[in-house]
Amino acid sequence: MTRSTAALAARGLTVGYRDHVVIDGLNLSIAAGRVTALCGPNGCGKSTLLRTLAGLQPARAGQVDVNGKPLASFRRRTLARELTMLAQFNQIPSGLTVRELVAYGRYAYGGFLRGLSRADHAAIDEALDTSGLAGDAERDVGALSGGERQRAWIAMALAQQAPIVLLDEPTTYLDIHHQLDILDALRALNRARGLTIVWVLHDLNQAAAYSDDIVLMRAGRLVAQGSPDAMLEPACLRAAFGVDMLKLAHPQTGAPMCVPAYGPPPSGASHAAGTFDRAVDPAVDRNLAV
Repeated sequence: MTRSTAALAARGLTVGYRDHVVIDGLNLSIAAGRVTALCGPNGCGKSTLLRTLAGLQPARAGQVDVNGKPLASFRRRTLARELTMLAQFNQIPSGLTVRELVAYGRYAYGGFLRGLSRADHAAIDEALDTSGLAGDAERDVGALSGGERQRAWIAMALAQQAPIVLLDEPTTYLDIHHQLDILDALRALNRARGLTIVWVLHDLNQAAAYSDDIVLMRAGRLVAQGSPDAMLEPACLRAAFGVDMLKLAHPQTGAPMCVPAYGPPPSGASHAAGTFDRAVDPAVDRNLAV
């Protein structure tokens, strides 16, 4: 992938907290106009990578490029017109209605001192409608359920109307109905507007169904990157997660999906024990790009 076709690129990226290295020399390109899922075990660096790509977490070494330009060259408000990020955990603001919260997404277009323009109101209304909150616009954010609050944060990110959208576990707190609603809506926006979407998802089958590309990570490094069909191969999943999986075809759509390769463990045993001590296919573990 050339730099001209990469919405985001990381080269030799190393990120850490104090004396702990979380991401170690990672190289990655995210294609423009596509949906990319970051998947991997808990603690492998997915959220840290997303924050670093968004300019919220400084790197110890390496460089991030946004649409071919160094991330460090952007001013904060200029960067906000290029990308938006929804973090995994957000502090609940007090005394704000849903509409007022979503309006914060328009900060990049003029700050908070000016009034909202007609374009701002249109963007806010569209974001509320996309997230299924048009009927709750005047409710207090503090009175929302966890799932409703998550959709309000997603609406704020969408109101920013940036061409690159980063989402850290966007389906957190949502029941399956609203999970699929949000995934469907984001996928539709990708198709209609050519948005570049990068999201962290734990459900591999949702990642495969809604993403064009999957990035598998383990211990701060890229294990493999490619199509859902390629990334759901048992060797790739074993390299990333240390467990044996079976790749299947969805009975209705034929899309790739995966299930564990074994049934319930014997009484007193656990599949989790020692999984990361299992042998890993070296051909997959060498930053395989499929």
